[in-house]
Amino acid sequence: MSQAEAPTAPENTGPRPRNPGSPRNPLWTLGILRSEVTTTLRRHRTYALLAVLAAVPVLIGIAVRIETGGGGSGSGGGPDGGGPAFLTQVTNNGLFLVFAALAATLPVFLPMAVGVVAGDAIAGEASGGTLRYLLVAPAGRTRLLLAKYASVLTFCLVATFVVAASALAVGALLFPVGEVTTISGTRISFGEGLVRAGLTAAVVAASLVGFAALGLFVSTLTDSGIGAMAATVGLLITVQILDSIPQLSGIHPYLFPHYWMSFADVLREPVHWEELTKNFQLQGLYAAVFGSAAWARFTAKDITA
Repeated sequence: MSQAEAPTAPENTGPRPRNPGSPRNPLWTLGILRSEVTTTLRRHRTYALLAVLAAVPVLIGIAVRIETGGGGSGSGGGPDGGGPAFLTQVTNNGLFLVFAALAATLPVFLPMAVGVVAGDAIAGEASGGTLRYLLVAPAGRTRLLLAKYASVLTFCLVATFVVAASALAVGALLFPVGEVTTISGTRISFGEGLVRAGLTAAVVAASLVGFAALGLFVSTLTDSGIGAMAATVGLLITVQILDSIPQLSGIHPYLFPHYWMSFADVLREPVHWEELTKNFQLQGLYAAVFGSAAWARFTAKDITA
């Protein structure tokens, strides 16, 4: 057969199938996100943090049970809806242990746990020498940073609901449950109370969005995981102190933890949304500012050193 008569392969004019390993493939992007979330939740440190958070409602429930002998008649919620007001209701209704536990863990325990996870997100990979290998795929720095932030937010949600679930189980075991008396003095059914408890946990998780972005930004500034975690927790403590100084009341509305306790408004009838809305707006502002700062820093970060 002559060269002119040799058969040629048919020309493929149709669209080429997308390589499943291509960074532009949405399934590949979801794979990165799933990998980061799974890695974060499966670490032994994460289990330890969740165990400590789950133990807080147990300790509160046992302390209240011992103090009151399971009896007593708690008064209604206080005007501010703070933790002590919730504690006075726990003996009458174990569902209030959910609100009391969230009020006890939100100022310190929950944000410290989030600070540890967020601070280690980038710096931990850098100190362990795995960051450069994550970008060889190539994952893309923006995509990887978003996956890291999503994994931290997932931890916020999981940690908050671990506290709520532990408190609900302990409250139902040690105290009676039934109709719920709101902070406004009205009574709602136990089912609606459960819905309010779930909504409260979601609000608490959303309250940590801004701090998670701040921790992620700190994590991009150093290659030391321990240093990033310590700096993030240090910032938390510093801002909490500033928020408690009356002479600095002018800057209080701009500090990320200022509206954290607004979750108590979920237990009003009707729900008061003013403080809650301010909280969500402030968290969104912090997420936008420090998320952008983290992106600017991470995209310019030298990972070859």
